[in-house]
Amino acid sequence: MRTHYNTDLSIEDIDKEVRLCGWCNSYRDHGGVIFIDLRDKSGIIQLVADPNSQAYHAASNVRDEFVLSAKGKVRARGEGLSNPKLKTGQIEVVLELLEIENKALTTPIIIGDETVNEELRLQYRYLDLRNPKNLQIFQIRSKVASVTRNFLESQGFIEVETPILTKATPEGARDYLVPSRIHQGEFYALPQSPQLFKQLLMMGGFEKYYQIAKCFRDEDLRADRQPEFTQIDVEMSFCTQHEVMQVAQSLILTIFAALGKQIDYEIPHISYHEAMEKYGSDKPDTRFDLPLVEVGDLFTESSNEIFRKIALDSQHNRFKALRVERGDSFFSRKMLSDLEQFVRGFGAKGLAYIQVKEECKDYSAQEIESCLKGPLVKFIDSKQLRTLLTRVRATKGDIIFFGAGEKKTVWDYMGRLRLEVAQAMNLIDKEKLSFVWVVDFPMFEKTSDGIKALHHPFTMPKNLEKENIEEIESLAYDIVLNGVELGGGSMRIHKNEIQSKIFDLLNITQEEARDKFGFLLNALQYGAPPHGGFAIGFDRLIMLLSGANSIRDVIAFPKTQKANCPLMNAPNSVSKEQLSELHIKVNN
Repeated sequence: MRTHYNTDLSIEDIDKEVRLCGWCNSYRDHGGVIFIDLRDKSGIIQLVADPNSQAYHAASNVRDEFVLSAKGKVRARGEGLSNPKLKTGQIEVVLELLEIENKALTTPIIIGDETVNEELRLQYRYLDLRNPKNLQIFQIRSKVASVTRNFLESQGFIEVETPILTKATPEGARDYLVPSRIHQGEFYALPQSPQLFKQLLMMGGFEKYYQIAKCFRDEDLRADRQPEFTQIDVEMSFCTQHEVMQVAQSLILTIFAALGKQIDYEIPHISYHEAMEKYGSDKPDTRFDLPLVEVGDLFTESSNEIFRKIALDSQHNRFKALRVERGDSFFSRKMLSDLEQFVRGFGAKGLAYIQVKEECKDYSAQEIESCLKGPLVKFIDSKQLRTLLTRVRATKGDIIFFGAGEKKTVWDYMGRLRLEVAQAMNLIDKEKLSFVWVVDFPMFEKTSDGIKALHHPFTMPKNLEKENIEEIESLAYDIVLNGVELGGGSMRIHKNEIQSKIFDLLNITQEEARDKFGFLLNALQYGAPPHGGFAIGFDRLIMLLSGANSIRDVIAFPKTQKANCPLMNAPNSVSKEQLSELHIKVNN
């Protein structure tokens, strides 16, 4: 139907006869001459219908979003009439023939208007996708998938599809269950990840596997979570942790280079412990320098009994300081109150601070009173106060925020405060790409439900001989970009005795282990190779590469934050006959 896409044409094609197809992006009648901006996947070109042309009658009936096919001749626009905003802004097509292939109702959303309610845009997602910005996102998505396949296949990996209908296993989130019609009362589960299958492929001798895999998790949703999502899934045998991380890093840097984003520095490694202590997060945003500093030792003799007790128990508690350069003049009293309410939302009992009004010289009581302001000043003696200001490198005009209490709570809210302050003060370079590897994750974490595996129970422990279970680390690693976890992985347990020991520590009985993981335990007995792998969040990666605001913007037909699809009206109820076939009764 067409000879060219719109933006294939340029000033070099003047006098060429062309056939074009697309949608009416806009329609204008200028005193008898009709102008139509025709949009296709490449962009926009201007069509012109003169009153004496054969195309004029059809053009006069065109409205926005009508589907058109056009025949005409390319000519240069008149002097002073070029449109520098368009790639085709120097030319137009004079119509000889115009056909309306299909009419369109007035659209319920304005295409390209990002102020339109998101749920309404998702209800009419097929219209929302006509926004050229969305097409660019999915062009990026397609290119990244292609680059991924080419890179991994060049490294000797083979693509293998793993099952979607599988067995429910405890992997940290709720499974989506699929009832079996044939096996009454039994269920399949949709995979949270291909974790167990890719390990079985290593035991099957494939050695290098990859897949761009669909995954499903029935969990409480957040801004960047979806019930179904995509990941780049990779596994390899006879490898070290360093070798796996090198493949992951090379893949990511190759993808970024293909999109014109060259990374010219060595990606640093920091331990999980350092990340939590310095940034209050295991996915730190390292684009700006606002470190958390431990100052608990300076409060062990504080006159405040609460502070003293917190400081004396350094094993379970933390006393963190966050020095903000020039923060005293930036934060108003109301802003400080708002920050206190912010951290209270994450478990803080308050937000103490010290404002550095002037430089202290001899730290006399009179000088301290005039130079330093804040509720903490009176609870620490002058010697410790001097050490505190030196340790956090505070100078005139700075403000120092403090968080004290149970360490995980303090890490969390002080890490969030760090980000909140950086955003408020515009300290984050939006154009910067700051990667970091986080390594040496704890193998286990203590929860209200007992000991849990921090990653999953198939992760190889690093120092299983440690008596304190919280000191056992794992051969696990995450790669983080600008505070977003792009992906991660681990070396896997390939010896049955180690896997059994991990199950014991997790209080998983032999019977339970056999019931849930018998197939894996059996496979481990038949010559399992050392192996490890990683997964990269494909949707998150595309979000960062395209500059989208949410992963919902980079998924063709996403769910809302309430896990429903306004377009298809899913989930929905089904007939009694279907339920009966599946041996299910719904209690209303």
